[in-house]
Order: sequence, then structure tokens, then C-alpha cells
Amino acid sequence: MNDGTAPVEVETAYDAEKTFKEIRKRDGRVVPFDPEKITDAIFKAAKAVGGSDRSIAENLTGQVIKNLQQKVQNGVTPSVEEVQDEVEVVLIENGHARTAKAYILYRDRRTRIRDGKSELMDVVKEILVETNRENANVSNSPSAKMLQIAMAASKQYYLSNLLPEEFARAHDEGSFHIHDLDYYSKTLNCLQIDLSRLLQEGFNTGYGYIRPPKRIASAAAQAAIILQSNQNDMFGGQSFPHFDRSMGEVIRGLKKQPDYEEIYQAMEGLIYNLNTMHSRAGAQVPFSSINFGTDTTAEGRLVSKAVLESFKRGLGRGESPIFPNLVFRVKAGVNFNPEDPNYDLYRLALEVTARRMNPTFSFMDSSFNRVYGDEVSYMGCRTRVIGNRHGPEQSAGRGNIAPVTLNLPRIALECRGQQDLFFVQLDRVLRLAARQLLHRFEVLARLKTRDLPFLMGQQLYLDSDKLGPDDSIREVIKHGTLAVGFIGLAEALHLLAGKHHGEDEEALALALKIADHIRRRIDSYAEEYDLNFTLVATPAEGLAGRFVSMDRDRYGSIPGVTDKSYYTNSFHIPVYYAMSMFEKIKAEGRFHSYCNAGHISYTELEAPPVHNLEAVDRIIRQMAEADVGYGGINFPLDECRICSHSGVFNGSCPHCGSPEIRHIRRITGYLSTDERFNEAKWKELQDRRVHFGPGR
Repeated sequence: MNDGTAPVEVETAYDAEKTFKEIRKRDGRVVPFDPEKITDAIFKAAKAVGGSDRSIAENLTGQVIKNLQQKVQNGVTPSVEEVQDEVEVVLIENGHARTAKAYILYRDRRTRIRDGKSELMDVVKEILVETNRENANVSNSPSAKMLQIAMAASKQYYLSNLLPEEFARAHDEGSFHIHDLDYYSKTLNCLQIDLSRLLQEGFNTGYGYIRPPKRIASAAAQAAIILQSNQNDMFGGQSFPHFDRSMGEVIRGLKKQPDYEEIYQAMEGLIYNLNTMHSRAGAQVPFSSINFGTDTTAEGRLVSKAVLESFKRGLGRGESPIFPNLVFRVKAGVNFNPEDPNYDLYRLALEVTARRMNPTFSFMDSSFNRVYGDEVSYMGCRTRVIGNRHGPEQSAGRGNIAPVTLNLPRIALECRGQQDLFFVQLDRVLRLAARQLLHRFEVLARLKTRDLPFLMGQQLYLDSDKLGPDDSIREVIKHGTLAVGFIGLAEALHLLAGKHHGEDEEALALALKIADHIRRRIDSYAEEYDLNFTLVATPAEGLAGRFVSMDRDRYGSIPGVTDKSYYTNSFHIPVYYAMSMFEKIKAEGRFHSYCNAGHISYTELEAPPVHNLEAVDRIIRQMAEADVGYGGINFPLDECRICSHSGVFNGSCPHCGSPEIRHIRRITGYLSTDERFNEAKWKELQDRRVHFGPGR
């Protein structure tokens, strides 16, 4: 068994008559003592470092037992921990340093597996009482609870059995966060779906062929089915990159041209479906987004108008739709100026936003989007996919493969606020995160077409039409992106500069230096691995509270860093900091160009600006001027569930007195009701400050 660091002769004599008959396990059970198990564990560690002589392991086992006989009082049953401690001592004393290290690592991993199982049982117990709030779109239904239990078990399996030790430890200890760990080897994140092709060619959901639609209402219904079906094959959101264009093409291909009322009814039906059709075992409605606003054809314009008008009208009693997330493309020469052909649609979009918080706005003329014309599409969560090392630079048929997020405050805490050390440690964690994504890519690349029957089987992903049922998806998913994200830039700056980037110009300069540094490293990984590595401004939900809780336990409560229940999202200026909306937009806009996998900035208003569209227009134009790629307007939106009166309520409905109020707020890009927020996001919601205008 010699591992190259030790002699092979070991004193083994021990009193066989006094050999322990029993051993106490960690759960308190007493079981028969078996020396062979000690030998097996030692020999397994030795083989891990090149050892091959089992007899040496047997001799070492004898010394372990002899030492225990001398240390443990007569009649006392030794514990598993005592035996393992003694094994480590014997290995080191006899010069088997490498074997000792392998044994210690194995023991630590087994401990983490046991702790994980115990934690899993605690999580299951909690879920049975109340659904986990890591995802504000998950309901509290029985199917949701079953899904959450399966997800918790899946996470534990991957941490214990699939992930290399260094990745599992980094996730467990909070250096970075592997998103949607429960789907690690099962599927990809999200997709911009080429709706035009599916509606022109038809598709199969697994229970029969769906032929191309002959009416606009059928096309809208099929669009909802496509979103729902693909959501079941993926763990992230679904989006249509050119909804107005795709639906306009359908209309032009119909034998009988629909009038506006038919188009309106079809779009209303789509919105109804996307707020009621459930996916993922019935646990949630699809995370859906539609991009529109730049098709200037008569048919495309009617589709855009109908979507906006039906959103403005709301659901059955006038309730604000939660889905789909509307992303209105802004582009000069198309809709941004009074002389533009779609300027009326832009004005209508402002009106709907002032009432519903949707649409949000994507800016096709920003410095990093304009080269693609109007091709860039966003998800409501902020995801952006466009650059491609392996094929056409388009959104349709592509998406993010998987994300991982860095804990920037942790890096600053470990470096005690020293900037030079921060960048050194940042590079180490970045490299580890990139390697983790590469590992996940290789795991997912082993999936076959038949493993993702709708996504790949119906050829939604770019180049998937070239695959057979048993082909690996590797050559297809290389078109997707691998996203490294970050959270807590503001808190890291408190440690590195004494202030965050909203209150100090030097801190802002350092923040931009950090963003530039991360982006350069990400670009270098794209070159090194020849894959689409990208940088995303992480839309943290459950993660916002997870990291800060772990760091507070380790480092205590530090003002401006760990003294709240959440870390600030990505590059955002803290929500509690009072500043002008234009100053906020100007500062945050400087980060959008670095985050090529997605970004978003918001302004917070005190109430729905339904009577001040010019203020909404000024905000959108300020975003365009600040080189924002994607932005939105937030405000509290309360709706009475009885009489449908809406506004901002302080308690019961001011119209009918009902206490049944629906409080709609935006979280990580999507709208939700506040009872679905987790504790960290609820605290963040309470801390949000209104961004005042320039004249205040």
C-alpha cells in the first residue's frame, strides 16, 4: 500500500481478546464492530494516491485498534468518530501523509453528505408546511410541494455525487452560487423561440401533430401551447423574439384576413392563457416574455396594438396580467420620434406601462445593440443572447445554457477590504466559476435529442434540425451562452472604498473597474474554451438572502454590508439610497455594456403615473441617452380582489372597504404578488425608496 511517503513495516500487535465487540454510530445506534471496515477505508484512501498493498492497511488497522484499547476505558463502546480520529493519527505517525490526506478528504465528504441528508429532511419538512419561496412564480399547491421536494432531493444528489469537490464546496460555502442546481444534468436554462417557423410548419407536443393555424385565434392559442410545452423541457424562461413580425406573417398567410376585433380577441386569449396555463407538473405558469414594437407592416402594427390594448384592459375584472412580460423595442426611425411609423405604438406603450408596469423597454440604439439592428431580444428577467462564436448572431433559436453567480462581498470580506488582494481573489473565483460552467456544459452535452423531446425533437434550438433522436446535443448547445453573474457590488464597495457607487465618484470608478475586469476575464474564457462565455447582471431572488446570511454568520453584522437581509442585485445602486432617478439611470447605464448576457435598470415611483405620460416618456428617453440596454419603471400597484379598484392602498380598498387586496410588485424582472416574495425580497421591498425627479 506504500503511498511513497512511508515505510511499510508497522507494529500491529493488539489484544485480540479485548477487541471491541460493538461500535456506536453517529445516530446513536450500537452495531457489531468490524475491523474489516477500517481496513477497507484505509485501503480505499491508499488506492486513491497509488497504493496497492492491502496487507499494510490490515497492519495499520491493528495499530488503530491497539491505540483505541489503550485510550478507551474498559466496557465503553467507541464511537465512529473516535475510530476515524485514530485512523488519521496512525496514518500520519507512520508516515503515510498522502494516504492520510485522501482519508481526511473522504471523511469530510462523507460528513457533508450526511449533513446534506439531514438538511434535506429539514427542507422537506418545511416544504410540507409552506412552499419554498426561492421562486415567486411557484404556487402553494400540492403539485408545487411535490416539485419542490423533488428539486431539493435532486440538489442534494448533485452536490454529493456528481459535482467535483471544489465546485460543491464553493457552492456550499457561498463563494459562488450554481443556479438551478436541481436541473444540473437534466436540461438548459432558457430560449428565444422562433415562433414563425413553428406556426408555418406545425409541431408535435408528443400526443399528435398540430397543423399550421388557419385563423389568428388558433395561432395565438398555439403560441401559448408552444411556450408551455417548452417550459416543461427547460428550467428557465421562454420568449418570442419577434412576436409582432411572427404574427403578422401568419395574418398575411391566411385566406380570410381578420379584422382588428378578431386580432384583439386572439391577443386577449393569449394573455388569458399565459396567466392560467400551468407547466412543470402544474406548479407554475410559464415564465413568458414577448418582444415587439418594430414591425412596421400593417399586420404587425395591428398585432402590437392589440397586445397593448388587451394588456391595458386587463384580465376579466380589469386585473393586471402578470404574464407575459412585454418587452417593447425602442428604435429611432421606427417608433421613438413623432415622425416615425410606429410612434403611436410607442405612445400607447407608455400609457400601458403607466398603468400596468408592463411593457418594459429595450433599446436597439444602445452602443452594444445597434450593430444588430433590431435583432436583439430580451427576457423579462433581463437575459440577452446575441453574440455567437459558432454561427449566426441572432436571438431566435438560442438561449442561456446555465448561470453561476459570484459573491462579491465574500471576496472583499476575505481580503479585508484590500483592493489589490480583491482582484487577485476575484480572478481565482472567476476561474473556478468558469470551470464549473464548463463541467456543466460537458455534462449536458451528453444528453440526446430524445431527452428533450420538444426543445430538440421539435427543432427549436438552432441547428437541432441536423440531429437524429440518439445524437448528442453538443453541437447544438454550443450556440448557447454560459453566463457568469455577480451580486452585491454595492456591499463590496463599502468594504473596498467605504461607500457605494451611488454616493461617491471614486467608488463608482472602482465599481466600473471591477465590472471591466470581470468582463475581460469572461472574454478570455470564451477565447480559451471556444464557447460563448458571457457576463450577466444576476437577477438574484432567493440568492439575495442566501449569501448575506452565510456571510453574516461567518463575519458578523457589518454596517453597509451584512446588516440587512439581502445583498443588492448585480451592479444596482442600493434600493434604500435616496437619489434622483436621472442620476441613478446615468450611473447604472454605464454598466450595461459590460454585462453582455443581460442587464436591467429601474426607477421607483410612488404611484402609477397614469396621468403623467410625459414623465414616463422623459424617463425612457433618459434611459436611451444613458446607454441603457433594457429598463423599466416600478411603482406600487394595489388591486381590490372584490371590486377591481386599483391604485395605492393603505389597508383596505378605499372604494368598497374590502381587505382582500392584491399587491403587485416587480421582482427580478417579472411581476408578482408580494405574498409570494421570500423574506429577503420582502425586506428589500420595504426598503425601496422613491427616486425623485430633477426638480425636487
